[in-house]
Amino acid sequence: MPASDFENRVAAVRRFNRFFTRRLGVLREGLLHTPYSLTESRILYEIANRDQVIAAELAKDLGLDPGYLSRILDRLEQKGLIRKEQVPSDGRQRLLRLTPDGEAAASLLDQRSREEIGEMLGNLSEQDQNRLIQAMNTIEQLLGEGLKYSEPYVLRQHEPGDMGWIVHMHGRLYAEEYGWDERFEALVAQVCSDFINRYNPERERCWIAEMDGQIVGSVMVVQESDETAKLRLLLVDPRARGLGLGKRLVDECIRFARRKGYKKLVLWTNHVLVQARNIYQKAGFVLVKQEPHRSFGSELIGETWELTL
Repeated sequence: MPASDFENRVAAVRRFNRFFTRRLGVLREGLLHTPYSLTESRILYEIANRDQVIAAELAKDLGLDPGYLSRILDRLEQKGLIRKEQVPSDGRQRLLRLTPDGEAAASLLDQRSREEIGEMLGNLSEQDQNRLIQAMNTIEQLLGEGLKYSEPYVLRQHEPGDMGWIVHMHGRLYAEEYGWDERFEALVAQVCSDFINRYNPERERCWIAEMDGQIVGSVMVVQESDETAKLRLLLVDPRARGLGLGKRLVDECIRFARRKGYKKLVLWTNHVLVQARNIYQKAGFVLVKQEPHRSFGSELIGETWELTL
């Protein structure tokens, strides 16, 4: 198959992902005009439609990181939507149950989902409805069990507008999760500006991760010298955490740096970024320097990590 034909098919699938996600309303702030995210809604659905739900099994079935799922469950419990009951045969496990408020929320989500799908189908003739269902069945059969690349995200190189997303998400997430002020956002903006203005496509790369047509992650490799490259601005949106995306982005950086002949890949981070530090350590990076500093309105310990390629 000519490369141009294959790229056209890739573009067609991505276009369909973006179209169908928008059509079903998944990208709205609250799924189905409710205050619940897509992940929260799926968890409520699973609890409502299973006889017994144990957190560990739910994490495995949904492909979620246990820690990430635990935080969502705690949030749903605080909202009074679920309760946790001890498993009689295993005191370490907890059964998940919906409270009356949780049952009402799950029922509302189910009702609105039926209404929106019914409205969409109602705009089609019976013949077109059958064509649509047949097409969906075909997609499910082809992309079901046995799909070689089953990650729910795709990676691509940066495009116009992506740097704005990187700056915005770094500024917002680091303020929410670590209390850093707008000076961190200014630093990220400068890094992105330098990357675009000095971009060397033969020696540098930026990866953007998309899920359901929406950006959920980023990372970049920039050239420091002929032999040293630097990993910068690793970020995974909370909606995509627990899927192995952070590790995949770092692995791509390592493969790219090796392929381009760099001898060393370095990065700078801070001690509070525990999850990112764990990814770097598991990938083989070694901590070579620590230095206390006050930046972004916080007392931090800056860290330099290196990987010999």
